[in-house]
Amino acid sequence: MKRPGIRAKTKKKFKATPNSKHNMPVAPNILNRDFTPNSPNKAWAGDITYVWTREGWLYLAVVLDLFSRKVVGWSMDSTLSRDLLAHAPKMAMRARQPGAGLVSHSDRGSQYASKDFRSLLKLYEMVCSMSRKGNCWDNSVVESFFGTLKQEQVYFCDYATREEAIRSIFEWTHGWYNCERIHCFFGNMSPEAYERKSVTA
Repeated sequence: MKRPGIRAKTKKKFKATPNSKHNMPVAPNILNRDFTPNSPNKAWAGDITYVWTREGWLYLAVVLDLFSRKVVGWSMDSTLSRDLLAHAPKMAMRARQPGAGLVSHSDRGSQYASKDFRSLLKLYEMVCSMSRKGNCWDNSVVESFFGTLKQEQVYFCDYATREEAIRSIFEWTHGWYNCERIHCFFGNMSPEAYERKSVTA
């Protein structure tokens, strides 16, 4: 491997990001690790991670449809602003237009427990669900997505600017992950192909 300059893609240690030490309301874990809804737009899961660039941190918020693991909403910004968190579900709502009662699952970090985010879910008639305290497995689908993104793309890039990182993450997510990257969970189909097959069926 050394002679041709090949490097193995390795995992990095998990680092928790949510701030769950707050006095804001916390929703029950309605999802309860049921990561296999029987159709799209029944349960979404969201989370936030961060990516280093030479300009500083870039924060990424995503929304995944748990039926297909497809990224249906995303937002990136230089700060953990209220707009960062709100833009991802707003994008997903515009693209998917689900009915009332969709479960929106997240960790119990202060951003997701905030009045602004709870008001947004109420506006869209979504049901709020939160992981149990200190239990990353309750939102493991999104944690797995972030791990895949970083191990296959981010850790092998030296981003000079946040704009460069945004383009790279967008192209990987929408050009590769959603449309091309196969998942053994879906019989070696991409999220996009799996959804198309389910609609046809």
